[in-house]
Amino acid sequence: MRGDREDDVVVDGGAEVPVPADGETWVVGAVILNPRGEAFAQRRGPGRRLFPDCWDIVGGHVEPGESLVEALAREVMEETGWRLRRVRALLGVCHWTGDDDGRVRQEADYLVEVDGDLDHPTLEWSKHTAYGWFGPDDLPRLKEGRAPQGFFIHDLIASALRGH
Repeated sequence: MRGDREDDVVVDGGAEVPVPADGETWVVGAVILNPRGEAFAQRRGPGRRLFPDCWDIVGGHVEPGESLVEALAREVMEETGWRLRRVRALLGVCHWTGDDDGRVRQEADYLVEVDGDLDHPTLEWSKHTAYGWFGPDDLPRLKEGRAPQGFFIHDLIASALRGH
């Protein structure tokens, strides 16, 4: 898959794409940067089962039979209306347990490029209440309402901005 196209998405050679094993629950996340080098985040609604009222990157669960890249493209389209164009880098893989059902999830987060009107995302307003672009000076907003152990999105975006 390295350097190839999957559904017209370019996956750079250094962007590892794990293949989920049977029985594993995977989640993908996309750190999307605009031309000013700011990262996109959206605030989850207060009624969400997982991580209510927190800032989050675009992403979600990988459906059965989907590759991680297919899931990433689907989630980007569903949550923003943008089209995934390029997967530049794997930012990391982590494991976490949801407080909704106790399932262990494996999460792969990527630095990506998209096509579309970056000034006007088509948010799923039933699931998200706000969005913003975050540069280095804006990062403290990503910690709003979170205990230190909940700074994952802040730390992920900060790392992506440093590496950009």
